[in-house]
Order: sequence, then structure tokens, then C-alpha cells
Amino acid sequence: MSSSFIPRRLPEHLKVLGSFFPVVSITGPRQAGKTTLLKETYPDYRYVSLENPSVRLAIQEDPEGFLATYNDRVIFDEAQRYPDLFSYLQGVVDERRTPARFILSGSQNFLLRKSITQSLAGRVGIARLFPLDNTELKHAGKLPLEYEEALFQGGYPELVSKKVPPAIFYSSYLASYVERDVAEFVSPANLDIFQRFIRICAIYSGQTINYSKMANDTGVSLPTIQSWLAILEQSYIIFRLPPFFRNFGKRLTKTPKLYFYDTGLLSFLFGLKDPADVAGSDFKGALFENAMVADAIKSFHHMGEEPRFYYYRDKGKDEVDLVYERASLARLWEIKAAYSFRPRLIEKIEAVASNWDRPTDINLLYTGDEEHRVRKTNLINWRNVEWKP
Repeated sequence: MSSSFIPRRLPEHLKVLGSFFPVVSITGPRQAGKTTLLKETYPDYRYVSLENPSVRLAIQEDPEGFLATYNDRVIFDEAQRYPDLFSYLQGVVDERRTPARFILSGSQNFLLRKSITQSLAGRVGIARLFPLDNTELKHAGKLPLEYEEALFQGGYPELVSKKVPPAIFYSSYLASYVERDVAEFVSPANLDIFQRFIRICAIYSGQTINYSKMANDTGVSLPTIQSWLAILEQSYIIFRLPPFFRNFGKRLTKTPKLYFYDTGLLSFLFGLKDPADVAGSDFKGALFENAMVADAIKSFHHMGEEPRFYYYRDKGKDEVDLVYERASLARLWEIKAAYSFRPRLIEKIEAVASNWDRPTDINLLYTGDEEHRVRKTNLINWRNVEWKP
């Protein structure tokens, strides 16, 4: 195992998928560590990168011969670079559906998912790898003691293991993302506007999305805003957190909140230069809320669970930052960048919980050190939260 490799939680889920499917695919944002993880998880598999022009040429000239050579226990990285590969794989796995014969990965999520949907539906188990979650960082001894540093650093493995300065990493990351992932879907004339749009999205982190205002601020049409949000979402830069309603249909029609998967990128977009900037920033509360909500989503994906999280807001404007509901229990979290507990921090969440129609587990997730139960609410320091299905 590489000395710089930080163990991830996803391999357990990959093994489960591999026991049921002949093909396993791993998607996620650029630089999340997909290639490194696959090489560590499947050390006895042959590794083939379709980023290599000579490999693509070999497939083009003799696809059947190529797959006769690479016919079992193979990792195909950057698989989307040769879309026809998926059709050939379909025929191969239909002849022999050995579990986990092929592992697919790629950094262009649009093309990878499109190719899988068209050719390998029902034959592939799909997992998602995101930047490091707090549990992974903590187990590796890499989770900062101060939350301001954690928010500023983010969770991309290269930042954590190689100590690349965030300003250098995220500047390069953003340029690479726009040039390689977005350029195909946004006209060249609009690429600069799209970059401005990403920064406008940062301002909306932790807020309900006002699509019309976002269009006015960006200077493009409402349909363009919807299209661009979908691009950011499908490439795992942002996600939308739906509101909680007992009526499931309303969850799909009411306004969601917007969050970024990584607060290091969000801090960069805010123009913050170091952790001290985070501490003094007007965005501190939004960054902390974003970090905790994103950590819940990432953690569930890394455990192979469906992250059915919501926020709650009632007619009286009482709000709960994060809700996870099971048939027998609802878990509610209030998220505050506060070092000291004050009773008013839990007044609204306890008021909401008192009217819930099933038992509730009430939590205040904050930056203070006190961890005990106050009335009906558990006080939890941000470093110690455990996200459980």
C-alpha cells in the first residue's frame, strides 16, 4: 500500500457490488482518488488506462482480440474515452457473468454514465467516491483539530496527503474542470460566464435556490441556469437538498437548498486565503453548515447507503437543517458554528420535533466541546458526529 494512501470506506461496498454484478463502476468528482482506490482495492487486477492513445488504437483496430486478451479481472480507467468499449463489454459479460470481471472508472462522468446506461444497464453496479469524509480523515489521523482549518482545506486526497496549498490546488482544479468537463457542454463564448456562475452558486450555499435571481445575476436565461446547475450536479460539484414533506410529491416540486460537496473549493470561491479568513468571514456559518450536510451525504455514499436527507421548514419559518427519516425514527440535526451552548440554539428544533408524528432523535451539531444531553437534545462536537442509516 502506498505510504500516502488514506484508507477509504468505499471498498466494502465495492465488494458487495462485485458479488452481484459482472461489472462494477466507480464515479465521482475529479481528483477524489478513484484510480488510487481501485489499484489498492484490486491489486491482482490488470490496469488499463484508455487515456493512453496506443491502448485506444489497439481497441479500435481489433476490439475482439483486445478483449480476448483483457477478458477477466481488469480495471478500465478513463473508460469513457472509447464509448464503443461498452457495447463489446456487453457481449462479453453476457457470455459469462462472472462477478466483478471488469471494473470501470472515469473522470468524465457525463460520458461514463451515458455509456453505462446505453450498453450495460442491469449488468453494472455503480458506486460513488467523493473527497474524504470526516470519518476517513479522523481514522487516518488527518482531521484538523480546528474546524476553520477543516473547512478551508477540504477533503481532496492530494491536499491532505501531499499538503498542496489549497489556493494552488483549487485554482488548477477549477481550470481543469471547466476545460475538460464543461467545455463540451457550454459554448466557448459562455465559458467565462459559466465560471462566474460557479461563484454565484457559492453565494447560494446553504440557501434555497432562487432560480430567477440567479439567472439575473449571471445574465443568462432561466433554462440556461437549469442546464448549468445540472452540469455542476452531474459532475459532483454541487448537490441539491430537497425539503421534507410527508407528501413525497411535494419533495420534488418545492425549492431545494444548494450545497457544495467540498468546502475547500467553496472557501476558494469565496476568496478566503487561510483558516483565519474562515474564522472572520461572514460566510463562516454557511461554510460550517455546508461541511456537515456534505459530510452526511458523502458518508452515506461511502457506506453504500442511499442518502435520503432533507431539510425542514414549516409555515411559521421554523427550520431544521438536516432530516433523515426511517419508518420508526426521525433524526434531526441543527447545525451551528458556535463554541458555546445556549438554550436558544435548540428551541426551534425541539419545537419542530414536538409536533413530529413519530419518535425523534434530536441533535445539535456545533463547534463546542460540551457533549451531553440537554432536555431532549444531544450536543455533539463536529469532529465526533456519526452518520448512521
